[in-house]
Amino acid sequence: MFPTITILGRTFGSYTLLATVGALIAGVYAMSMTRKRGGNDNHMLILLLLAAVGGVVGSHLLYGIVNFNAVRNAVQGSDKAWSLSYFWTIIQVLMGGSVFYGGLLGGLAVGVLYIRKKRLPLGETSDVAAPAIPLFHTFGRIGCFLGGCCYGVESGVGVIVHHALVEEANNVRRFPVQLLEAGCNLALFFLLHWMLKRGRLKGHLLSLYLGLYALLRFGLEYLRGDSYRGFLGIFSTSQLISMAILLALAVRMVLLLQKQKKE
Repeated sequence: MFPTITILGRTFGSYTLLATVGALIAGVYAMSMTRKRGGNDNHMLILLLLAAVGGVVGSHLLYGIVNFNAVRNAVQGSDKAWSLSYFWTIIQVLMGGSVFYGGLLGGLAVGVLYIRKKRLPLGETSDVAAPAIPLFHTFGRIGCFLGGCCYGVESGVGVIVHHALVEEANNVRRFPVQLLEAGCNLALFFLLHWMLKRGRLKGHLLSLYLGLYALLRFGLEYLRGDSYRGFLGIFSTSQLISMAILLALAVRMVLLLQKQKKE
């Protein structure tokens, strides 16, 4: 499609540009909602910045794990082992792609550590952050569509891409799964925003998002046509992570119910 976009004589990668715009809009949203709810938007800003760093690292690390053979081949092809060149070779391979779930888990881990460190209210803070995640992801998936990555299966209904960054995505009519996921993420954002404003499920909106997205992602994986996202048996990496998240949420729910009964 449009792997690059030129603005004022400068060329940007479509995904990078859309992800940056999404991050800024999601950040403004989270800070605005924090102020409206009487919270400290400076803490939210720092939380978002740290979570973004954790997200970037996590997304590329999981990509490297999923594409272990590519990393191994790059390392083996380096003639300057344990040197700056050796290190840079590994970084280049890792930066060659990203996995959303890795970014999500990395961002959440760093965010929780910051919340604990500053002794912020975990439930209230995570409630505000929850809608911001699918809002950001909406723009990211549009960037995927424009760049031609994370493409769909061959289909009689879809679009034919000619200039995708991934060569095998070109010249085949494929289902626009990226746009479908973008639309679903936008719907998740509006649902969570509505629940946040009306005080529904206080302290549990992040868990609700994780559960709904896990179900959504598990199904959408069957519409994906790219093979580099990794598989273990009949399930993709993202499907396995989705199942693990759903299991963890189920355990959390049981523990909460037991705690309520005791109280």
